[in-house]
Amino acid sequence: MVVLNKIYTRTGDAGETALGNGARVAKHSMRVTAYGTTDELNAIVGIARLHAPREMSAQLALIQNDLFDLGADLCRPEMERDSEAGYPVLRVIDAQTDRLEREIDAMNARLEPLRSFILPAGTAASAYLHQCRTVARRAERLVVELSTVESVNPVAVRYLNRLSDWFFVAARIANDDGRADVLWVPGANR
Repeated sequence: MVVLNKIYTRTGDAGETALGNGARVAKHSMRVTAYGTTDELNAIVGIARLHAPREMSAQLALIQNDLFDLGADLCRPEMERDSEAGYPVLRVIDAQTDRLEREIDAMNARLEPLRSFILPAGTAASAYLHQCRTVARRAERLVVELSTVESVNPVAVRYLNRLSDWFFVAARIANDDGRADVLWVPGANR
């Protein structure tokens, strides 16, 4: 359980922060940048929820919770030492990715196949979901880059990959099941 009774601690004033295992690292480290980007994504998901239909808002609430799980996972390096923690270490699991896949399949069944790329536009919900998609892709790139130098839960990478797909399909749903998608017209302004 987390207890936050004091918001500032001054422990980060020198440009370092603590990871989940207590190690201190620079605030610009790859790991902090990766989980910081998932936190940024979570904030944008919160904005998307303000514009989303009720059912989608409920799904986005689950995603927000998953993103906190993902942040907890990413802030604790050395997965191989989880058993030494003395408590259950929170890691993203396959079931979270499986849920996204089921939801993608259900949403996609309502949509006509795309015959053109679409622009990140349309309704406010769709535009914010497209922003979520692009930030999810950036978070995924950062986590993949981190995995080249430090241990990372491979399920975290799969989750982020699927999550960006979820946002893409959800953005189309938010555009009247794709009927209000704004199509890209190649070379339209030449």
